[in-house]
Amino acid sequence: MFFALSKVVFFIIRPSNFLLILLGLGLFLLFTKRDRAGRHFVLLAFIGFLAFGLGPLGNMLMQPLEDRFPTPTDIGEIDGIIVLGGAIDTVVTGSRPLTALNSSAERVVTVAELARRFPNARVAHTGGEGLLLGSGTSEAEGVLPIFLSFGIERERIVLEDKARNTWENATLTKTMLEPKEGQKWLLVTSAYHMPRSVGVFEAAGWTGIIPYPVDHRTRGPQDTKRWFVGVAEGLKRTDIAVKEWIGLIVYYATGRSTALFPAP
Repeated sequence: MFFALSKVVFFIIRPSNFLLILLGLGLFLLFTKRDRAGRHFVLLAFIGFLAFGLGPLGNMLMQPLEDRFPTPTDIGEIDGIIVLGGAIDTVVTGSRPLTALNSSAERVVTVAELARRFPNARVAHTGGEGLLLGSGTSEAEGVLPIFLSFGIERERIVLEDKARNTWENATLTKTMLEPKEGQKWLLVTSAYHMPRSVGVFEAAGWTGIIPYPVDHRTRGPQDTKRWFVGVAEGLKRTDIAVKEWIGLIVYYATGRSTALFPAP
């Protein structure tokens, strides 16, 4: 229920979709007695597309998320690497001979170096299919041949193929891996997703988690004033950042995170 409701609600409030709905409503009202309200809605939609599509608001929302957890340099020995799903295009992968990666591919690509750096660590990938209307292909199916091509032995690889969101990533992986007290697990996900991931994993009972953020979309504070060259690029950045901020609030309110904005 939580999964389906979250997908439907965010589809509506997603900034790019919401602005389109607002524009459509405004255009409709222009041909009714509420034409004045229609003009206001059209104007608001235009301002929204300008602010969220070309303006720096997307970067302003993204940058604090990405800089919350620095990428560690001195890690020491670890027991395992946990990679969160989100990098595999399950729709395309299910219809093509090779695995299709999306813009979060760095989550998977980083594993090649980490597996060599920590040869004794288990490599776990968690992710089923996070779409409300999916293709029937799990991320686990797509990521296995990639991990094997990295030279990682099959016996080191653990694949969790049922999780549809971050909470299920944490709980289902915990059940599979059965982490012991004192163990250290490297958590790999996109930098903007790391604050929510850490809070969720801690709420699920994980200890010894070491955040390893990858897939940065901004350079840092200097990008909070950088405008976009295309509306689609800016809207996508804004959609991702807004989803994370809403996710932080909802997960904390429902007891699925240890903090509203988890910190190191």
